[in-house]
Amino acid sequence: MTAVALLLGGCSGSHENLPSANFVPEKEGPGPNYIVGPLDSLSIFVWRNPELSTAVTVRPDGRFSVPLIDDMVATGKTPTELARNIEERLAQYIQSPIVTVIVSGFVGPFSQQVRVVGEAAQPQAIPYRANMTLLDVMIAVGGLTEFASGNGATLVRTESGKQSEYSIKISDLLKDGNARANVNIMPGDVIIIPESFF
Repeated sequence: MTAVALLLGGCSGSHENLPSANFVPEKEGPGPNYIVGPLDSLSIFVWRNPELSTAVTVRPDGRFSVPLIDDMVATGKTPTELARNIEERLAQYIQSPIVTVIVSGFVGPFSQQVRVVGEAAQPQAIPYRANMTLLDVMIAVGGLTEFASGNGATLVRTESGKQSEYSIKISDLLKDGNARANVNIMPGDVIIIPESFF
């Protein structure tokens, strides 16, 4: 509870309202480029060099090791950027390497996770997906507890280096089926659900 109070205390600005989102986007478009994070699972394929192709998990420190490459930094890079970095390192040992990096297990850095704290049935951090809405997040965390003040919830979003707070009406969305209460979610959003006092 203290952590929630500290998080709220560090946010600037008043509670604003977000525009409503459709339950299903009119047009499914790609989200921002995926950034590799700690604990992501990677499949690294080196063309014509099966002995160098492998699957790894990014360590908690954001690095990984594969044959011929020790402690390469993975976090903060797209899979394509990471593939080019691996090619540069392998070029010392093989001629013109061609590398593909496929992310097979998604965790992502905090900047691409959506974190839900407080009175959610299963508070947790979940990987952001393109076109995600509040309804998608609440399904992932199992809804509200019986003690939740869903309409007193706050969404904290960082935009251009500034944190803003937005009021969200989770109870209206889940219990009353109010479609206007559904809002778009962005990477890095934090949803804080307080306990009801009555």
